[in-house]
Amino acid sequence: MYGFETWSLTLREERRLKVFENRVSWRIFGPKRHEVTREWRKPHNEELNDLYSSHSIVWVIKSRRMRWAGHVAGIAARRDVYRVLVGKTEGRRPLGRPRHRWKNNIKMDLQEVGCGSIDWINLAEDRDRRRALVKVVMNL
Repeated sequence: MYGFETWSLTLREERRLKVFENRVSWRIFGPKRHEVTREWRKPHNEELNDLYSSHSIVWVIKSRRMRWAGHVAGIAARRDVYRVLVGKTEGRRPLGRPRHRWKNNIKMDLQEVGCGSIDWINLAEDRDRRRALVKVVMNL
């Protein structure tokens, strides 16, 4: 998960990460024996999540992305990190649907939390509000 703060995930990639996480946790915890029938069975995803008792990989990515957005918004606009993650590319774009960008993911993350109308750059500049929002995202 090196550099995952800068990933721009699509819904398909999020779903694939969840499937991978469930598969790994099933391998770790293995099959369970039913208490009444004494037969082996594969535990459901909710049971695995209760056993694992940690945040989902997708939520970890989203919360770290929000934290990184705060750092990027605090950086001066002339720095390369800010220009790469926030800027628009020049020239003609290819035919078809526009690519999913990192700042679009930030907007979607804010909408999921219920702060969709807030400009994320202004939110990120206020350090206390940003930290509170990251804690809210982690507790979901």
